[in-house]
Amino acid sequence: MEWTTYWKLTARQDVVAVRQADIKAMAAAAKTIAGMFKDPASYKSAEFRLAADTIRDKSGVVLSGHFASEAASAQSKAKPNILEERERFDRMANDLRDYAIALDAAAEKNPGAMTAGMRMKPGEAMGGGPFGTHISSERVLSAMPAEHAFHLMLQTCTTCHARFRME
Repeated sequence: MEWTTYWKLTARQDVVAVRQADIKAMAAAAKTIAGMFKDPASYKSAEFRLAADTIRDKSGVVLSGHFASEAASAQSKAKPNILEERERFDRMANDLRDYAIALDAAAEKNPGAMTAGMRMKPGEAMGGGPFGTHISSERVLSAMPAEHAFHLMLQTCTTCHARFRME
C-alpha cells in the first residue's frame, strides 16, 4: 500500500472514531438530561447545563464537519446519502445545537429545583412526528418548556438515525 493511500485510510478512520466518540458523548448527555426529567428531584442545574453544553458543542457545524467528506466506511454505520442530502443533514445538526442552547438557557433560568415551567403540561402535544420538527424562531423555542425542547431534540436524533444510519 502506498503512503498516500495509507494516510487517507488512517485519516478516514480517525474521523470516524472522533465522530463516534462525539455522538456517544451526546447520547450520554441526553441520558443525563432524561434522568433529571424522569426524577425531577435529581435535577442539578450545573449538571443539566453541562450535558446541554456537551450536545451544543458537538452538534451544529462540528457534527456536520465530521461528515464533510466520504461518510461511508467499514468502521461507520453512516449511509452515503448524507453527502447527497447535505442540506437536510446540516439542518438537523443545527437543530440539535439550537435545542441544546434552549436547554442550557432553561437551566440557567432555573438554578435551584426543576420548576413546573421546565416541564411539559399533561396532554401537551410534543409536535414532531416521523420527520421531526424544526423550530426556526428562537423566541418560540425559548418560550417552550425545556422538556418539550428536549423531546424535539430526541426526535431529531431519531429522525437523523432513521434517514442517515445503517442498522
